[in-house]
Amino acid sequence: MNAAIIRTAIITAAAVVTASAAHAQVIPLWSQGKVAFGVYAPSEAERGKPPVYTPDGAAKVAANPLYDYVFLNLEGAYDAAAVKAYGSGLKKTSAKTLIVRIPPISKDGADVTRARVKEILEAGADGVTIPHIRDIEEAKLALSFFTAAKADVWSPANPKGTKLAMLMLEDPKAIAQRAEIANLPGMSVLACGIGSLAQAIGGDRETARAGAEAGTQQVLIETKRVKIANMLTANAKDVETRVKEGFLALLMQGAQADEAIKIGRAAAGR
Repeated sequence: MNAAIIRTAIITAAAVVTASAAHAQVIPLWSQGKVAFGVYAPSEAERGKPPVYTPDGAAKVAANPLYDYVFLNLEGAYDAAAVKAYGSGLKKTSAKTLIVRIPPISKDGADVTRARVKEILEAGADGVTIPHIRDIEEAKLALSFFTAAKADVWSPANPKGTKLAMLMLEDPKAIAQRAEIANLPGMSVLACGIGSLAQAIGGDRETARAGAEAGTQQVLIETKRVKIANMLTANAKDVETRVKEGFLALLMQGAQADEAIKIGRAAAGR
């Protein structure tokens, strides 16, 4: 084999690796009904200071083989620079999926939210989470933002898609419309924001907690029915239960995240 042929083979192999890296790491797992485990992107700022996210910090997270995805939470304060910084650092060394949560439509309006979805996907993130979807009409509106961004969204109807569209239901009205929302095309992940739902239910703590858990399980039933993913936070105490219940995306946070993921991976046969 001459040098030119060898050089061509190397370039071809590199192209294949690059193409694979461009495919969100969680998609092959979810396509097989397997659980993906992730962490909230940790801020590098001192305690009490506004969050800071850098390429170097992202690279450290990317080096951890336990993580399938990283969840960059910008719901409280959107920061386009953070998306670019974290995306570049994360993608340099791994194909880990980057999902970015933004403020709800109700906070900054449809036009701003639409622009953010496009901006985030163009910056190299794999998916966008739109929280606090209030009803089916707002769910349709949220999904239209991905269409406007010309995103090739992964779903059972589009198994070759490469981007992720995630909606969160966090109040009783949206939970009541969960089946209709789950039926909407162009969605990858539908989740119940269990903490926010408990606050929306109100009343005494136990009643709110029980209602939020019931809502979470109701949304889980619908996501199983339409074969899309359902994301939920978990910890070392409950991750095994959540795996057995059928959540396909479990999200950890803090110093015990790795321990919880190890327990979850064992329970999931990974």
